[in-house]
Amino acid sequence: MTKLLNDPRIDPRIKAVFGDYYQPAGDNMSCREDVLALMNTPEVLAALAKDSEFCRGTVSEEVAPYEGLTARTLTFISSPDNNEINIHYIRPEGDEILPCVYYMHGGGMSVLSAYDDNYQAWGRIIASQGVAVAMVDFRNCLVPSSAPQVAPFPAGLNDCVSGLLWVSEHAADLKIDPNRIILAGESGGGNLALATGLKLNRDGRIGLIRGIYSLCPFIAGQWPHPDHPSSIENEGIFISIGHNRMVLGYGIEALDQKNPLAWPIFASEQDLKGLPQTVISVNECDPLRDEGIAFYRKLLAAGVPARCRSLIGTTHAVEIFPRCAPDISANTANDIAYLARTGR
Repeated sequence: MTKLLNDPRIDPRIKAVFGDYYQPAGDNMSCREDVLALMNTPEVLAALAKDSEFCRGTVSEEVAPYEGLTARTLTFISSPDNNEINIHYIRPEGDEILPCVYYMHGGGMSVLSAYDDNYQAWGRIIASQGVAVAMVDFRNCLVPSSAPQVAPFPAGLNDCVSGLLWVSEHAADLKIDPNRIILAGESGGGNLALATGLKLNRDGRIGLIRGIYSLCPFIAGQWPHPDHPSSIENEGIFISIGHNRMVLGYGIEALDQKNPLAWPIFASEQDLKGLPQTVISVNECDPLRDEGIAFYRKLLAAGVPARCRSLIGTTHAVEIFPRCAPDISANTANDIAYLARTGR
């Protein structure tokens, strides 16, 4: 029996969907090249296909209906590499000017895509709250998204920042309110949502966004972490992070330098001052829980308007697997839309 199934804290509905599925632990590796080679072995490719099959099974028309929504692909040229990036754009039908949730998918900045079945469903759930959703399919660092290139930090962040600037510049064409755009994302996307905010703040462009909503952010760069008990007690519940593969893939040099644009846990008070309303959402039974809470406390200490919510009985990023607990997915989607509408 997996650790998830054996944990009495976890909502039985989540256990029913996950069953024996989990992401196994990995060994530490020596360099990015070795990780890239491993990711292209038949065994890992088969495991990734199994992950995709599981994610597909957490979606249904009932929990994420298409009715009343439109979806299309937008493209832009990212700076400074001049690479083409897609945005999966979802919004309610009609010509109403809407708030916009600019969303970054999870996967440790390494894998997955905004076009995966469960992310398309999660985008529909958010859009059904009466907002536009622009899901940027940035370059991953290990396995391609719809962008064919894989590249380490800062490639993915550059794509996210460039896409946000493009969406803001094209607000009229997209029928969105340029004064009501927020950043959002979960796990690795939670990292990128915070990092994009930090980069905009550093560049004097923070006024382009109204808020940041970061779910279960993957921001510490070190696991287990001595200051984050959840990285030990919850290790192996759905995800296993006690290895260095994603850090090597994304930016070990940036970790050594404590660069907050790669690993936002290192953000200083000066980095944080000036950020708009920021929401951190964590899951009780997630190895990443405590790094999210630690970041929330740093926001408060820097005087940033912030709030933190903890979903008791839930596992990492449960919202993006909407068949687990549709009410939890809908509640979080409503809270994300609330931030876009109100800035609170």
